[in-house]
Amino acid sequence: MELETMRPNPVWDSDSYEDAVAVFEALADDIVVKVWGGDWCKDCRSQLPDFGAALDVAGVETVEHYPVEKEDDGSKVGPNVEAYDIELIPTVVVEDADSGEELARFVEDEDVPIIVYLAEQLETRLD
Repeated sequence: MELETMRPNPVWDSDSYEDAVAVFEALADDIVVKVWGGDWCKDCRSQLPDFGAALDVAGVETVEHYPVEKEDDGSKVGPNVEAYDIELIPTVVVEDADSGEELARFVEDEDVPIIVYLAEQLETRLD
């Protein structure tokens, strides 16, 4: 099942994020992007459409969606929530496509856009 909130924002300004997009372009064939979110979630609705647009521009094709629901006690349930220790959404994990090693992780409350935050963590892979 795909997250509606990952549909690319059609008015996203890629020129403002050239450096971050370039990192993802360079790694596009070597990574898997895993996204936990909920279409009901305010933070997901505000952050994921821009991230979806950035991945689209960068040519990242291996993106896995993990829809999450919230229990009455606030805990999150859904595919791989426990395995990846998902507590807040959106959470995005970037893994090496071959080894499955986690390379970068974004969690809901960072103060920069998802693409920028992850690109900063992934830049070392380009050296």
